[in-house]
Amino acid sequence: MNINELPYVLRLLWKIFPAYVANAAPLVFIRKGHPMDFNKKFIDKKPILGKGKTIEGFLVGSIIGAIVGLIQGQGSISLTLSIGTMIGDVTGSFVKRRLNISRGKPAPIIDQVMFLLGAILLTNLFFAETFDLMDTIVLILITIPIHFITNAIAYLLGIKDVPW
Repeated sequence: MNINELPYVLRLLWKIFPAYVANAAPLVFIRKGHPMDFNKKFIDKKPILGKGKTIEGFLVGSIIGAIVGLIQGQGSISLTLSIGTMIGDVTGSFVKRRLNISRGKPAPIIDQVMFLLGAILLTNLFFAETFDLMDTIVLILITIPIHFITNAIAYLLGIKDVPW
C-alpha cells in the first residue's frame, strides 16, 4: 500500500513518527548522562533545565529518530523532526523550571506538546509547509492521548518512575 492511500490521520502519524521515536529514545536508552545545563542555575536561581536533560539523551533522541525517518524513506526531514523534538523537549523543561515544576512532576500540555511543536516548527523552517495549521492542530489533539498512554505503558514496564 502506498502511504498516500492511507487515511489522513494515519499519514500524519507516519510523517511525525520520527519525532515520537526521538522523544521516547532517551528514556529507553539513556539512564545517566551529562546534564545539558552543566548543573548551572538561571538568573532566577533555579536549574536551567535540570539533571534529566542530558547531552547523551539529546544526541540519542536526535540520532535514533533520524534513523527511523530514514528507514521510512523520509530523508533529511527526519533529522529536522528529531532535532526539533529534542529542542522542544528541552524548551519544555526550561519552562517547567521557571514555573517551579520540579523534574518528574507533571505539567499538562507542556509535557505532551512542546516536543511536537519543536519538531513541527524546525521542520517547517527548513522544509516550508511540511505541516500546515490543520496538521498541527490534529497532531496536538492525537498526541495528547498517545503521550498519556505511552507513558502509562512505560511506567508499567518499569521504564519510567511515574505514569505521566
